[in-house]
Amino acid sequence: MLDLLFINIGFSDIIDIILVAFLIYSIYKLVKGTVAINIFFGLVTIFFIWKLVGMLQMKMLDEILGQFISVGVIALIIVFQQEIRSFLLMLGKVGRDNQGKLIFMKKIGTQQNIDISTITKSMKEMSKQLTGALIVIRRTNELQEVIDTGEEIDARLSSPLVESIFYKNNPLHDGAVIISNNKIIAARCVLPVSKKTDFPADYGLRHRAAAGLTQNTDALVLIVSEQTGFFAYSDKGELYTNVSIEKIGDLLLNEV
Repeated sequence: MLDLLFINIGFSDIIDIILVAFLIYSIYKLVKGTVAINIFFGLVTIFFIWKLVGMLQMKMLDEILGQFISVGVIALIIVFQQEIRSFLLMLGKVGRDNQGKLIFMKKIGTQQNIDISTITKSMKEMSKQLTGALIVIRRTNELQEVIDTGEEIDARLSSPLVESIFYKNNPLHDGAVIISNNKIIAARCVLPVSKKTDFPADYGLRHRAAAGLTQNTDALVLIVSEQTGFFAYSDKGELYTNVSIEKIGDLLLNEV
């Protein structure tokens, strides 16, 4: 038992620790802002507990955790196909950035080309008419499950089109639109509702749905309140209310 207290660390062990730490950090950057981040922390914790149990020669617990991790890896491959694909693409990405610096394992993202003025203009017009709106800006997550709940549009982004979709007598107005690269991908999409128990009671289903989507993905959701015409947005599971249209513009410029 006393031998466990004296660990001989060689040069190869130091390299091993550095490489593992770099790998964990790279995976963390990949899943940051998605629902996978919580599972990532859970798996890392279980893995280190498993290794500690093995060092302490607790055979029964070691066997149970080993079986759990073996089955868990197969389940993760099925559940997180998109994240694994992104990680493999990131792993093979070697090149130089705009400043000529060498890059390796850089997170693959969707290069967004968003017409900010079109979005802010349509939001201002809908605010004047007290037309409620839920606008999802897609980032790296494809949001295919959300898109499948609505109607495919695949049309060029324009203010008249956005305003007409959310017009109260339009059958597509009840739900969210998904926007990516100056295209409206889909409309009337159903968003997952936040299950937070401390969610403010004075905010309606539209705000709760916006927060629900950003808790599970890295999407940005913009909101126009139907009752007040006020603007709000949700990012990384947090809801920001009563913001100015200028703040919305700055957010689209810097965060998308």
